[in-house]
Amino acid sequence: MKPFDYVILRAAPRIQRGEFINVGAVLYCRALDYLGAGWDVDPDRLRALDPAVDVDVVCASLEQVRAICAGDPAGGPAAATKIGERFRWLAAPRSTVVHPGPIHSGLTDDPAADLERLLDSFVR
Repeated sequence: MKPFDYVILRAAPRIQRGEFINVGAVLYCRALDYLGAGWDVDPDRLRALDPAVDVDVVCASLEQVRAICAGDPAGGPAAATKIGERFRWLAAPRSTVVHPGPIHSGLTDDPAADLERLLDSFVR
C-alpha cells in the first residue's frame, strides 16, 4: 500500500454565504506517480444554493482541474509543472466558485479506483 493525498472539490455559487456542495475530488499518489481528478455535478442541487448559478461555468472549472491533473496544455501553465506541484496548486485555498477542501490522506494500491471510491462516498 502506498500513501496518497486528496482534496474534495466544492462548489460555492455564493462564496460569501459559506454554503457549498461537493462536486469532485483530486487524488495524488507520489509513490505511483498518479494525479487524477473526477467530478459529478448535480445541477438541481447546485441551483438549490443559487438559482442563478451558471452550471456550465462550474463544469468548465472542473474540466480545467482535470486538464491540469492530466498535464494537458488546455489546463494552462499549471499543467506544465511537475505532478506534485500541480497537486499543491490545486489543493491551495482560494475564494472561487470551485475550491478545494482540506487535504486528507489514505493508502492505496489502485489510485484510480480510490478516486472513484472518493467520488462515490463524498460527491455522488
